[in-house]
Amino acid sequence: MSPAPCIIKRYPDRVVFLVSSQCASYCRFCNRKRMVGRSKIRYNDIIDSISYIRSDRSIRDVLLSGGDPLILPDRDLFNILTRLREIPHVEIIRIGTRIPCSLPQRITPELVKMLKGFHPLYINIHFNHPSEITPQSSRACNMLADAGIPLGSQSVLLRGINDDHHTIKRLMQMLLKIRVRPYYLFQADRVKGTSHFWTPLEKGIEIIKSLIGHTSGLCIPHFVVDLPGGGGKVPLIPQFLLSKDKDGLVFKNYQGKPYHYPFP
Repeated sequence: MSPAPCIIKRYPDRVVFLVSSQCASYCRFCNRKRMVGRSKIRYNDIIDSISYIRSDRSIRDVLLSGGDPLILPDRDLFNILTRLREIPHVEIIRIGTRIPCSLPQRITPELVKMLKGFHPLYINIHFNHPSEITPQSSRACNMLADAGIPLGSQSVLLRGINDDHHTIKRLMQMLLKIRVRPYYLFQADRVKGTSHFWTPLEKGIEIIKSLIGHTSGLCIPHFVVDLPGGGGKVPLIPQFLLSKDKDGLVFKNYQGKPYHYPFP
């Protein structure tokens, strides 16, 4: 649902606000590849979208996306954030970005100081592989974290790139070291021309199962699939409930051993 030019509203209390059509680099598997890298988003469309958010009091959470919001000049980003912060019912602002990974030099002291003025502000960063966590990207994330901005990660499961539990486990552990909390592991969207990146749904569930019990719970992201036709994101989790009897439930633990949990 797009009730305004740059707005996607799929859930009751939040919207995606597309503020840029540009990125620092263009991912071959991008689910918005039909939109990004083309004509710039018009200023009037930004203003109309902010007016819509102001008019819809059900919106308490705004996710800035694109393209990449942090590709915008500081002044433009400041103006958008200022207008959103003036809306009483907007409680949370989030930014989805790949900039700290793909163009970490963009994370400057001036940008961080500006962002710090808009708490509560959350940033989710797109990392896909441990090799993307470099001294430069680590420094960028640490600058944001030092400003009190909670950081999360959003990764995409890609065949031949990161579709094994060793790579994902290492990625999540390294993210925590730079103060980025694993948040989502996405099933790759079925975008035209990207089938060579797709993995079976069972692969993602298998990877999450391999993490549980073998590393900190902080390292375990939600494995989600974005349903076709606008159905939204749904989490897929390993099954640990085995059966139910008159006295309670039977579970298996991460080692596959059964345990009985009695009813109260």
